[in-house]
Amino acid sequence: MARLILVCGPTGAGKTTYSLSLAKEVGAIRFSIDPWMQTLFSKDMVSLDYSWMIERVNRCHEQIWEVSEQILTLDGSVLLDLGFTTKIQRDLFISRAKLLDINAEVHYLDVPKDIRKKRIENRNMEKDPAVYAFEVTDMMFNFMEPKFEAPSQEELKYGCKVNA
Repeated sequence: MARLILVCGPTGAGKTTYSLSLAKEVGAIRFSIDPWMQTLFSKDMVSLDYSWMIERVNRCHEQIWEVSEQILTLDGSVLLDLGFTTKIQRDLFISRAKLLDINAEVHYLDVPKDIRKKRIENRNMEKDPAVYAFEVTDMMFNFMEPKFEAPSQEELKYGCKVNA
C-alpha cells in the first residue's frame, strides 16, 4: 500500500538523519531538498533573498512531486525531506496525496534551538556526505528561524511528533 511521509522541522532538527533511517526502515524512496537546491541553484545565489530561494524550492517541489506521484501510483512509499517550513507547503502535498486516496503522514521533529545550533556546528565541521549538502551559517540559521511554522495537531493526525 502506498505511503507518503512528510518530514518537517526547523533548521538543524535532524530531518535528513531521521529521513535516512526511516526511509530504510519502511522501504521508502527518499527525496531531500538540500542536494537539489545545492546542485541546481547554489552557484546562482548571490544573497539570502527568501523570495528568490522559495521560488526555486517550489520548482524542485514540482519535479519531486512528479516522480513521487508515479511511485505512489505504483503503491510505493515516498519520504519527502523537503523542509516543509510552512503550513501552506505541507498542505499542498497533503492535498495532492488525498487526490491519490493517501493520508499523508507528517513527522514533526521538535528539537530545542540550542541543540539544533550545536548539531549544525558539528555538521559543518564533520561534512558527512550523507547529511551535509552545504554549510549552514549563523546568518542562514537566524534567517530561517522565524520562518518555520510548527504543525498543528490536525496536521499530525496521521503522523507524529518526534523529540529527536
